[in-house]
Amino acid sequence: MVDALIQKAETLLEALPYIQRFSGKTFVIKYGGHAMEEEELQQHFAQDIVLLKVVGMNPVVVHGGGPQIGEMLKKLGIASRFVRGMRVTDAATMEVVEMVLGKINQQVVTLINRQGGRAVGLSGKDGGLILARKMLVTVEEQGQPPATHDLGLVGEVIAVNPRVIHALVEAGFVPVIAPVGVGEHGETYNINADLVAGKVAEALHAEKLILLTDVEGLKGRDGTLIPTLDSGQAQALIADGTINEGMIPKVECCLAALQGGVQKTHIIDGRVRHAILLEIFTKEGIGTEVVRQVV
Repeated sequence: MVDALIQKAETLLEALPYIQRFSGKTFVIKYGGHAMEEEELQQHFAQDIVLLKVVGMNPVVVHGGGPQIGEMLKKLGIASRFVRGMRVTDAATMEVVEMVLGKINQQVVTLINRQGGRAVGLSGKDGGLILARKMLVTVEEQGQPPATHDLGLVGEVIAVNPRVIHALVEAGFVPVIAPVGVGEHGETYNINADLVAGKVAEALHAEKLILLTDVEGLKGRDGTLIPTLDSGQAQALIADGTINEGMIPKVECCLAALQGGVQKTHIIDGRVRHAILLEIFTKEGIGTEVVRQVV
């Protein structure tokens, strides 16, 4: 019995230097995938967020909702069309997007509050948090000239006004942000949650950007997990096709965040219990850490 208790104490002591190093620092965490869909993983995520706040760190959550939006659109008989993985969003689709993201936002807030935290839900429209503009996507197909696609009400982030986030954090709250932005003339835009998380992290000068995914992390040419790589190595792996498909925008999001002043970025497996704590408070971590290129 005593040995088991000592082991628990040693586990806490392993986390001590990380608690000291990151006290008062801001972590932006993109919440999505299985971690947002499975009840047990939801509880673990919420516990991780509350623990970070209790030990003096400032977690800021940005959540996705693509699968849930797709499911609701299907129920309503509204067809979905994608260009380079992004949902073409007309006015009817945008109404569904806002409805579903609003519901998810409150669910995440409730999860954190039930674990003893104090979370507050926001969208990018609140307090002028996220200023956006229409995103146009250029697609190159073999044998065809590049074609520009209008995705409707899909947006890209122009600027983030972090004052509302700072106010909430300073008052002891955990901001939970839905990835919706507002245009110059008040129009609403649907924005990729990874992109929002990256831009929010830049605006807050965050210590870390953490993307929860449904994969272990980034893998090398031999198929093994890469614990750490710098931006130059990441770009080389994209160029040779090792990093491909859906991981490319996530890695590009990390690279942009690093360039924008975020200290470190992480792509971790949200299917692992307490993935956030394992990545932050252990030497080995569980996913891939992407850092600036060492010159």
